Amino acid sequence: MKKNLRYPIYYISVGLCCLVLCLTAGLLAGFQYVVPTFIKQLLPFTALRPLHTLFALSWIFMGSIGSILWYIQNDTRYRYQSFSIIKLQFWLFLLTGLAITVCYVLRKFEGKEYLEFPHLFYFPILLGWLLLAIYYFRAMWTSFASWPAYYWMWGTGMVFMIFHFTEAHMWILSYFKQDYIQNLTMQWKAGGAYVGAWNMLVYGCSMYVMEKTSGSGAYSRSKTAFFFYFLSLVNAMFNWAHHVYPVPNAEWIRYAAYLISMTEWIILIRMIYLWKTNLPTAVKKKYRIAYKVMMLSDLWIFLNLVLALLISIPAINLFTHGTHITVAHSMGTTIGINTLILLSSVAYLQESLKMYSAKDRHLILVLLKVFNISFLGFWLVLIVMGIEKSKWLYFTQNVLFSDFQDSMKYFHIGFACFGIGLLAGLGGIAFRMLKHNWDILKDSTENE
Repeated sequence: MKKNLRYPIYYISVGLCCLVLCLTAGLLAGFQYVVPTFIKQLLPFTALRPLHTLFALSWIFMGSIGSILWYIQNDTRYRYQSFSIIKLQFWLFLLTGLAITVCYVLRKFEGKEYLEFPHLFYFPILLGWLLLAIYYFRAMWTSFASWPAYYWMWGTGMVFMIFHFTEAHMWILSYFKQDYIQNLTMQWKAGGAYVGAWNMLVYGCSMYVMEKTSGSGAYSRSKTAFFFYFLSLVNAMFNWAHHVYPVPNAEWIRYAAYLISMTEWIILIRMIYLWKTNLPTAVKKKYRIAYKVMMLSDLWIFLNLVLALLISIPAINLFTHGTHITVAHSMGTTIGINTLILLSSVAYLQESLKMYSAKDRHLILVLLKVFNISFLGFWLVLIVMGIEKSKWLYFTQNVLFSDFQDSMKYFHIGFACFGIGLLAGLGGIAFRMLKHNWDILKDSTENE
């Protein structure tokens, strides 16, 4: 293996570690619902929640960046020889992430929801994304006119990450600080568009895997693929508005957001279905793990699409916003769709290098079943908890919040139990993939 190919493995390995840490932080937070005093002095819920979010986002970013870099580095048409810029970007992200983790553990918060770190960390993170974009476009610009859809998605996702990450920090300016409505609108506008940006990176990986396993370039150059890219672009630009229904806005913005919300998933479901139908049996066996994980993501795209379309209806959103139903939607997207697509991408990479024995594949497929059963229970419990909270908020009188929380005890226990299964299933898969990454790096060192 060439040295240039090691850093993509480093990115993916750090991402897999972050996935395990994300699940662990989430499970510890779930235990605090059951036993409020559990490690409260060491890591209270106010620290565990941002840690959980930090590790989740780090997994998505590092996993998708590593996959993208591996794919373009293995394509001799697009290889850019100087890899020093990526080394700098990797260490910049890694050290910044470690520093933010320390801030969260010490409970030093400053930013907005999902980005609670001190605002000075904005600068190294922005620099990291700028370096990645510079590398990407320098490597790819010569073939710009003939890009397949996934190259457009990756490039657009990087540009949008830079723009919307900056937008998410506009609260630093006094102009936004002085106006609560503007501040809140900008916060949720940036947050929704920020998700759309990383979806571009992840969905591009799914399209790449489908093309390479099928052996045909028709998927990424078809009208359907570019229509999917267009829908992803429109979603990233406009579907944020369904996050701000409660904020005073023009009616046309709300209607447009409702029409746009989640339309891209319909096209993605169709693309995965067509890929599954046309994929030869021999290929399904060769890339068995990548295939199974991608098909499982298709199930969760459908389930989350149904939930998303329902909570995008303004009349329903009024009752669900801020409840565990919103959490179910975000978990369904982050774990059921983004995480599974990225794991399918990592599995494709490793299966291409013939890293899996029959025993490995059997174990991972068992762990995948454990994950899916646990996650389905986890997701359903969140929805029921959200319905119960909505009933308490809008239809119940003279019931204290503490009494309401006591009445939810058994739901909290179920939530924690399913969380254990989730950690066992996904965590087990992540550890197996980390082992294979280590084997890849070790083999590359020995072969030099």
